[in-house]
Amino acid sequence: MARKVALVTGAGSGIGRAVALGLSAAGYSVVLAGRREAELQKTRGTSESMVAVPSDVTQPEQVEHLFSVLKDRFGHLDVLFNNAGIGAPAIPMDELTFAQWSAVVNVNLTGAFLCSQHAMRLMKTQEPKGGRIINNGSISAHVPRPNSAPYTATKHAITGLTRSISLDGRPFNIACSQIDIGNAATEMTERMAAGILQANGETIVEPRMDVKHVADAVVYMANLPLGANVQFMTVMATNMPFIGRG
Repeated sequence: MARKVALVTGAGSGIGRAVALGLSAAGYSVVLAGRREAELQKTRGTSESMVAVPSDVTQPEQVEHLFSVLKDRFGHLDVLFNNAGIGAPAIPMDELTFAQWSAVVNVNLTGAFLCSQHAMRLMKTQEPKGGRIINNGSISAHVPRPNSAPYTATKHAITGLTRSISLDGRPFNIACSQIDIGNAATEMTERMAAGILQANGETIVEPRMDVKHVADAVVYMANLPLGANVQFMTVMATNMPFIGRG
């Protein structure tokens, strides 16, 4: 049988890198997308089952090129993991610039939309028809941290996108899931080990978990037959302040 094919955005670091490596170890050919070619090549290493395609998911023409390369190389797509994401400075909402707001919306929401749009077009027409889209939601899809309006708003929007893809993809055997991740130990969460602002004004150190647990969860979701779906999954450091937060 031909190897299954997965596309991971934001694959040059953190969760994206861990998930790409996990999918590769599970037998997938993996297309690595991200803006930093050097970091994508670090993820790829010497693997012959991975291909790096430097891409900015906020740019429609670059997303089109990404999927063109994928289709030419592999002919089909089984799994898209929409992972690329950024945050804005943790400052009061009224102090944010329009550029800071727009940057987060463009990467976190528009990028996921553009990649999902191209994935659905391919999955509708490939043989066999269908595939799976997994969106990186975040704990912030449920409750905010202080001073996080752009990130929180986009992650709430990802939930709406997940539900819409699930509904619109149903006639075409396209499943869509969302994984909400809390405090995976990556570069993005290093500040939590030093202490991070809480809703009550205190600054506390928050527990983090090994990012491998996130990769394992995504691989589990990816490996389900298309007749079954994890609609939403939360994977988090057990003792992080999520329950009771907000």
